[in-house]
Amino acid sequence: MQFNRKDLSDENLLDLYKSLLLPRMIEEKMLVLLRQGKISKWFSGIGQEAISVGATLALEEDEWIMPLHRNLGVFTSRDMPLHKLFKQWQGSRDGYSKGRERSFHFGNKEHHICGMISHLGPQLAIADGVALAHKLKGEQKVSLAFTGDGGTSEGDFHEALNVAAVWDLPVIFVIENNGYGLSTPVSEQYRCFSLVERAKGYGMEGVRIDGNNILTVYETIRGIRDYCIKNQKPYLVECMTFRMRGHEEASGVKYVPKHLFDLWEQKDPVVTFEKFLVEQAVLTEQTITAIRSETREHIEAELRLAYDSQVIVPNTLEEVNDVYAQKEIVAGAKAIPQLNGVESAHEEGFETTEKRFIEGIREGLIQSMELHSNLVLMGQDIAEYGGAFKITEGLMETFGKPRVRNTPICESAIVGACLGMALEGHKTVMEMQFADFVTVGFNQVVNNLAKLHYRWGHHADTVIRMPTGGGVGAGPFHSQSNEAWFVHTPGLKVVYPSTPMDAKGLLIAAINDPNPVLYFEHKALYRSISGPVPAGYYETPIGKARLVQDGDDLTIISYGAGVHWALDYAKNHPNLSLYILDLRTLLPLDYEAIRAAVQATGKVIVLHEDTLTGGIGGEIAAWIGENCFEHLDAPVLRCASLDTPIPFNLELEKNFMAYSRLDEMVEKLSNY
Repeated sequence: MQFNRKDLSDENLLDLYKSLLLPRMIEEKMLVLLRQGKISKWFSGIGQEAISVGATLALEEDEWIMPLHRNLGVFTSRDMPLHKLFKQWQGSRDGYSKGRERSFHFGNKEHHICGMISHLGPQLAIADGVALAHKLKGEQKVSLAFTGDGGTSEGDFHEALNVAAVWDLPVIFVIENNGYGLSTPVSEQYRCFSLVERAKGYGMEGVRIDGNNILTVYETIRGIRDYCIKNQKPYLVECMTFRMRGHEEASGVKYVPKHLFDLWEQKDPVVTFEKFLVEQAVLTEQTITAIRSETREHIEAELRLAYDSQVIVPNTLEEVNDVYAQKEIVAGAKAIPQLNGVESAHEEGFETTEKRFIEGIREGLIQSMELHSNLVLMGQDIAEYGGAFKITEGLMETFGKPRVRNTPICESAIVGACLGMALEGHKTVMEMQFADFVTVGFNQVVNNLAKLHYRWGHHADTVIRMPTGGGVGAGPFHSQSNEAWFVHTPGLKVVYPSTPMDAKGLLIAAINDPNPVLYFEHKALYRSISGPVPAGYYETPIGKARLVQDGDDLTIISYGAGVHWALDYAKNHPNLSLYILDLRTLLPLDYEAIRAAVQATGKVIVLHEDTLTGGIGGEIAAWIGENCFEHLDAPVLRCASLDTPIPFNLELEKNFMAYSRLDEMVEKLSNY
């Protein structure tokens, strides 16, 4: 192995050595603690330390890094307090995640490290979002994301690199090629000679380097950082290395030929650099012994601090409250009016104008873009074209293409980019062209966005607009109602307006909320429903249902298009006194309003367009049964769509829809 010190001083070399040695000695201690049962699991990076340490030290301290589970050197090179890291690995309350996350599945804003999830690909797109935020703010910074040879086979790798290239983002993508994805050798993972060859396909530069040479890694990343900033371009780096332990300790290494260990032991990044420094007279055997002794004492002292951690006593209220980030109250800031309906709008002095549902959404976007200079819209075809439904038409001309951004067809990467933008203080609204397409971004939504605040306390300030629902003859992949998938996911908020007024107010509230919000907008309502919309800037409060009309005979609880089905039914059956409740927010639900709706009539139908099995109607019916049983005069009925995919033919679609069974359900409940 050839080391080239270039212009590095003896002091620089010594600092690099100490930074390289620290994670090695920590890991050696962790393996002892693992055998003693004092930690539960460990993913070893022994043999790969030069990549993490060299890359981290080559960046500025306030540049975000997206590490994986074998990058201890990132955390130590950012000078994170070692005793707190030990507490994290022990699952202590005063670690970085209050005992909620394992080993390296956590992040920290102070040290500009974004915690990973177990899925290997999503980190890459987050780096895109961070880099975009820097670019929009005119900051001369990069972001850096790690992946392994196994992770390069995931779709997220392709999506993230393509977005970075198309948007000219200063991102450094680092592949740690250690020869194995768990037990699968690279010969069974890809057919190109080297992974860096893929860079050209994305229109970016790339380089393959010796990942065990700390000086090569450090100098290469330093130079690439300068390149990315100067040219505002991404760069791909393939670091060749080897994992000297198992994927994790329990997996062992029986699948690895012994001669590979013999070969790579000669390339040990710590030992080889040590020898080089001795040759350069930077180190002697005595100083090596002294440094190792000092490092060992430091580790033991920090461990003693970590052992003082109190035993976790679960606090259910705290656990529930930490799922969501709380909205910051800025001193002196004018409160945003909270409007529950037309009456409250008039009480607040708002003038209202008759507008269509689609215009309420558009007005909410425009007023939010005017107020928040850090708000960025993203989505397929939303710029010049104005979006599939023309909601963003003209917004690019008003606010500029940097803030109204067309995206490649890569839903997962754009959701991840939204999260990255949030790390750097930006707000984002992503248009999912059809709610059906969220499936290819599902992991980013339910595992990354939703869990971020609970895991390590950072908000994920983004809204995903979800054009949803049937009634337009669009068939199985453009008409699904999939809101129930997300109602099941703690950390998300799910809103679903039924009126133009709430379409505007709920969108503004969602944009102002520091949590990820899925905003469902029914396509069939866009141009078919009109109503009064206040002209000013206001919020419809998230988590509050709306009493549509009072009644004595029977209650219908619904949302979205279902509210209009209920109103039409009431209009066509004036002999029935229907109590109609519009949920508006599906997560969190307004249980007080649901209880009042049950008490009003004692007979309840939960009506929704989603299919019956697994729909939110089942959850609401169960809650009513558990909490309002004494107020019921009959079983709670669910009126939902058929348990089939939604068909294309209009007659088949009508038969599929819940409204085709509403009369039957009302009659059944009325006669109970």
